[in-house]
Amino acid sequence: MTTATLRVRAVPTQVVLRVRAVPPQVVRELLVRDDAGRPAAPSVDDEGGAPLRCCLRRSGPGERIALVTYAPLRRWAAETGVDPGAYDEQGPVFLHAEECAGPEGDGLPFTSAHRVLRRYSADGRILGGRLVQAPADFAPALREAYADPAVALVHVRAVEYGCFLYEVRRG
Repeated sequence: MTTATLRVRAVPTQVVLRVRAVPPQVVRELLVRDDAGRPAAPSVDDEGGAPLRCCLRRSGPGERIALVTYAPLRRWAAETGVDPGAYDEQGPVFLHAEECAGPEGDGLPFTSAHRVLRRYSADGRILGGRLVQAPADFAPALREAYADPAVALVHVRAVEYGCFLYEVRRG
């Protein structure tokens, strides 16, 4: 699994959270046929700046990328054996069109804009969400989310389009 580690201080202990990019095997699957059943259509990103979910960084000018449909909760639910029911969403994500090395380093990517942290229970139901408006607010918001033992998963999503950016899971 492609992850980066984030240590969030919580009194009196630390909570270890994992920032999870779209895993390499899933990227390979999505580049053949995405979660909406369509084949990928790679292209050259002339301008750069697309938020890549495979390596959790922005694309550079000239990189080959693909915009595909991804259903992150559906895939998590299949992995954990739950039914996401009506919360099963799919949406657009950018990926490298060829294999990439995954995230570099630890920390939280894509924190320079407003984001929503959406919390899910172990049975795949939305427990709530929180708008995060500044980079310094991410760690406290994650600490708050995971202070609730019912939270099994947090999705970080873009406010402007609602797109999935990445997951954060406990240790």
